Amino acid sequence: MNDQIHSESSGGEHEHGALGDAEYAEFMELAAEEGFDTEDIDGAIEEAGHGPLPVLAVVGRPNVGKSTLVNRIIGRREAVVEDKPGVTRDRVTYEAEWAGRRFKLVDTGGWEQDVLGIDASVAAQAEFAIEAADAVVFVVDAKVGATDTDEAVVRLLRKAGKPVVLCANKVDGLSGEADASYLWSLGLGEPHPVSALHGRGTGDMLDAVLEALPEAPAQTFGIALGGPRRIALIGRPNVGKSSLLNKVANEDRVVVNEVAGTTRDPVDELIELGGVTWKFVDTAGIRKRVHLQQGADYYASLRTAAAVEKAEVAVILLDASENISVQDQRIVTMAVEAGRAIVLAFNKWDTLDEERRYYLEREIETELLQVAWAPRVNVSARTGRHMEKLVPAIEAALAGWEARVPTGRLNAFLGELVAAHPHPIRGGKQPRILFGTQAGTKPPRFVLFSSGFIEHGYRRFVERRLREEFGFEGTPIHISVRVREKRGRKK
Repeated sequence: MNDQIHSESSGGEHEHGALGDAEYAEFMELAAEEGFDTEDIDGAIEEAGHGPLPVLAVVGRPNVGKSTLVNRIIGRREAVVEDKPGVTRDRVTYEAEWAGRRFKLVDTGGWEQDVLGIDASVAAQAEFAIEAADAVVFVVDAKVGATDTDEAVVRLLRKAGKPVVLCANKVDGLSGEADASYLWSLGLGEPHPVSALHGRGTGDMLDAVLEALPEAPAQTFGIALGGPRRIALIGRPNVGKSSLLNKVANEDRVVVNEVAGTTRDPVDELIELGGVTWKFVDTAGIRKRVHLQQGADYYASLRTAAAVEKAEVAVILLDASENISVQDQRIVTMAVEAGRAIVLAFNKWDTLDEERRYYLEREIETELLQVAWAPRVNVSARTGRHMEKLVPAIEAALAGWEARVPTGRLNAFLGELVAAHPHPIRGGKQPRILFGTQAGTKPPRFVLFSSGFIEHGYRRFVERRLREEFGFEGTPIHISVRVREKRGRKK
């Protein structure tokens, strides 16, 4: 059935998401017949077909209120807030919305003052976050004023050349605004007086953020610009990311060592594989002493998030000789939530005996069930085993990531599916999927319109059948559902 999927190599979306004008007009007729409001349909298509979101990084020294501000922006308490530095979190990226515009938020809250010194730890986090960002919110404590550490971050921001919104936090009243005015001296433009704790001034600051953020990321996905496709090589420390990069490049391009307390600049390498040039984003690098590994995990998460945001494909490297860990699963989840094409590469395959292979297969079935659709290669960075299989897996994942099902074909499929497997009856009612469309690609994003609430279990069933029918190998699928309001409300 995959021959019926249209791939959009142009990398661009039409005015109506991924729908052309003729397809959109036909779709709107169908929607009107089912009693849906035109504006609701347009809003659903626009939301589902948004494509990659611009990225906003929140940076600043410890205890200036970054995580409090993140919680304020996303509208819920997700980022951990503690008075002491060194708090380590699994998540570093969130999705947010302001004035109808959506964007991703990168929080840099976990600090390690005792590892490298406060200046170095601030700089390390700021560098990783700024690398992934389209714009930056620089948070300064207005009560304390600009410190030497703040000045160091300002130098990083100027070097990066990204748009910056200066947030003067902890301004709880008019008296604090005078303190905020002193921050003009940083040379970053107008300080926006804010109380992240109480919400004062955050709206005005977010208005400034929207002016600074591009409508879409500066790096457009796809091959329209003629540039190489971007691959993030991600995985937990010591799984062999740098070794794999050196092997595919056939030379030692990346330093592989275990030196304690060192950080390296990110390395982007142009490498020819299978007659095609690819850009590999290396995310190896943070190496800390064993007793500081927990903090290093936070830095690794931040760096991984930065690499994934820049990439189109995430090649997730796992150590086949060890059990699949919670950290491995977190990295997989990060790539899935970022909406990237995914390839699973199991390294050190040459070291496995038959017993380990048997148990590894069982682990994959249970621990990596959420990405059962991802292509898998078993490789050895040391010997070069099966490196030739990496390119076909990457190409298959990209093809699934960019694939599109025409609306007519999709609705024929949905009609057959609903007739053969109707939604369970709940509360005396049986909700039904009426019609749908694929509003976007990279990854495939579907919006379904229904007569009632569609349970998550049934949505997963629909996703599974979509994959069985159309393929979508190597890519997450996003499905959103819009419920038809009662017809009486539209009269």
